Amino acid sequence: MSSGQLTDCVVLLGPELEPFHCSRFAWSGDTITAADRIRPATTLENGARVVIPGLYNGHTHMGDSALPDGATGLTLEQAFFRPDGYKYRELSKLTRETHLPHVEAHLRYMARTGTVCHLDFREQGPAGAELLRAASRATGVESIILNQFNTSPFDESVLRANPPGAALPPDHRAELERTLAIADGFSESTMNDLTDAAWAELRAVTAAKNKLRAIHCLENAGYRDLSLATTGRGDLIRAIELYDPHIIVHLTVATAEEIALLVRAKKTGVLNPRANANLGLPLPPVAALLRAGANLLLGTDNGMLNSPSMLAELDFTYKLAKSQFGDALSPDPTAILKMATSNIRPVLGGDHHGALEVGLPASFVVLDFTAGHLRHTRHLVASIVTRVTPDDVLATYRHGRAIYQASSL
Repeated sequence: MSSGQLTDCVVLLGPELEPFHCSRFAWSGDTITAADRIRPATTLENGARVVIPGLYNGHTHMGDSALPDGATGLTLEQAFFRPDGYKYRELSKLTRETHLPHVEAHLRYMARTGTVCHLDFREQGPAGAELLRAASRATGVESIILNQFNTSPFDESVLRANPPGAALPPDHRAELERTLAIADGFSESTMNDLTDAAWAELRAVTAAKNKLRAIHCLENAGYRDLSLATTGRGDLIRAIELYDPHIIVHLTVATAEEIALLVRAKKTGVLNPRANANLGLPLPPVAALLRAGANLLLGTDNGMLNSPSMLAELDFTYKLAKSQFGDALSPDPTAILKMATSNIRPVLGGDHHGALEVGLPASFVVLDFTAGHLRHTRHLVASIVTRVTPDDVLATYRHGRAIYQASSL
């Protein structure tokens, strides 16, 4: 059983991420055993080692990390839509032996940048889920795997007709059973990829197996428009009524009415601002979602588009939100940091707290705030969100195990 401690450090404690000078922060096995507060610490005069909760990446596609920047110059549809998008054509060429090292390398980079867990929308059916599970075991970064079908269950004519009895074909129902034996849940790309009957079936199967459900909604107006043309309902309301997802990803073009619907339904939204920007899409309405009281996570999205660094995502999102609020006061940077930490609790539950307290899991990141660009911070949380780089990460621990450690620690 591993154990350890840091002395004379600053720790962000509790779900509100309150910074305290601590005489000692200690852990034994997978549990925090001490966090001895001295006083609050919103500023630093001479630096410190700063301990924050391990970061959660709320939306990834790590399978296409083997294709970095392969989407450059391609539209969303050309790069990512099944069956003929660049991503799917290239993934089909990879063997397990050539694919797995890419995924492992990017998970190690996640650990290097403070991430302990990610929620992955994994392609390629059961084999894709098993490959990511193997990479997770090898690196120590936890992968919450949300799989999709390897091939589309319906052709376009059936999807647009949306007949009442169009449930999953037998082959795909069998694939679903095999997939859910490995994966933590399910997600197709959009609500337009399946019939209403199939979505209802998926909801029943996943609920019976206590599996997570997720979906991409409102990444662009086309998602809503096609759903309206097919069913008379937009993709967000259709998702909530038919599929009851635990997380809803993107919300890039969500209207005030759709944001209110998300909040009333008590759904968690996952925003991916850097990926949206990289594709030339509108940027998500972070300020409007925060004003409405939505529970929000952040994700880096496709490995083909972005490095899986939550440090970069936090910085971009904070500045985007400030621009949207239109003043120098909002939002509090803690609200942005919660999107990568304690906001995970309503989604995953269990031992996923995204917070540090005695008795909680020892999943944390040690940051070097003795570095010259950090040691005199006037607002500790703002500096965590906007100024910390991978070089400032001294260690990442998940359940008491170091999954990254710098030689200087």
